[in-house]
Amino acid sequence: MTWNPFSKDKDKAQEPVEAAAPGQSKGKGRPTPKMKQAQNQNLRPLVPADRKASAKAAKARIRAREDAEYEAMQTGDINHMPKSERLPWRIYIRDYVDARFSLGEVFLPVAFAMLIVSMVITSINPALSVPIMIVLYLYFFAVIIDVVLMWRKLKKLLIAKFGEASVARGSRSCSYAWSRSIQMRRWRLPKPRHPKRGHWPE
Repeated sequence: MTWNPFSKDKDKAQEPVEAAAPGQSKGKGRPTPKMKQAQNQNLRPLVPADRKASAKAAKARIRAREDAEYEAMQTGDINHMPKSERLPWRIYIRDYVDARFSLGEVFLPVAFAMLIVSMVITSINPALSVPIMIVLYLYFFAVIIDVVLMWRKLKKLLIAKFGEASVARGSRSCSYAWSRSIQMRRWRLPKPRHPKRGHWPE
């Protein structure tokens, strides 16, 4: 048998590596107790323990916010109104509509009064109800014409001051203006900033 001087070294190289000494540091496969406690403290349940109580608290918060916004619209506090009412062009629209007299703001009282008169007159002379209805329809068309003329002028002012975005379809500025103009002034929300007409926006 031929002696190979490298055979011992080869056999030693193939021997398994001995386990590390008891005092030698080894990698840990789990977090330390302190780290585990910190992780547990940061965990939050995705679903609350009491769903009914959580939903009730959420509704209460929403109701409180809506009440605060409604009160702000009644008092004219712009800073606490809903975001849509704080838009600069909506403030301008309100001030413009509140500064003028609109035929539509007295339409409901006039229509109700004419309806009562028509009922009374019809019981006496039915033929007189026709002229009353004609007058009511004429007044209704006059309200429409007044709103159209108001919007045409207001639209030009809004574009000149705030740009095309203020009168875009998504802004709903047109419907906002005419719906406010057909409400009685004392019932409008948000409340007019000036008690009397004639205070035109700059």
